[in-house]
Amino acid sequence: MSLRMSIWLAIFIHIYSVLASDSDPVQDFCIPRSEFSSLFVSCKNSSLVTVEDFVYSGIKSPGEFSKTGFSSIPVSVSVFPGLNTLSMSFVRADFEPGGINVPHYHPRATETAFVLQGKIYSGFVDSRNRVFAKVIEQGEVMVFPKGLIHFQMNIGDSQATILGSFNSQNPGSVKIPSAVFGSDIEEEVLIKAFGLNNKELAKLKKKFLPTS
Repeated sequence: MSLRMSIWLAIFIHIYSVLASDSDPVQDFCIPRSEFSSLFVSCKNSSLVTVEDFVYSGIKSPGEFSKTGFSSIPVSVSVFPGLNTLSMSFVRADFEPGGINVPHYHPRATETAFVLQGKIYSGFVDSRNRVFAKVIEQGEVMVFPKGLIHFQMNIGDSQATILGSFNSQNPGSVKIPSAVFGSDIEEEVLIKAFGLNNKELAKLKKKFLPTS
């Protein structure tokens, strides 16, 4: 490959990486018809669209808390059709005192987290393993760049609540503990990667394997 071709290829890859995101809408809105699929979206006739298609009431109260003292209610186009084609989604997250949102990342979105109440130790890790973390309180917001591992913990004495917003209607979420120890990765890989013995690995896998 010539030098000129290499330069143009590098420029193309850079431009693609910058622009690669949810596609821009080509109409005011597209409320999916009830029979839509994730691959082929058919819009409802605009004359049948009402204000109710743009209002969602499912996050008035916390969801069910996990063993880590964390509750989340994701809001995507699957439950809120008005978000379709708008390149956004959000989540209500609640924390019991001491509750944590385990280290995780969103492969397709940057997240902003706005604290509605409480005190949250919040942070992320960059690709050089630097940690950017601090306690954020009611009225403050923190941003987690796309694809970077981040975490949250309630350090207050009362329940804390965060509203997270994503710049994708399908941000995805990969929780590190369950992705590593709750998947079908070969055990020998995990033993060597984390310096575990068979007994320690079995204990971790039992804790994080999904239950049917």
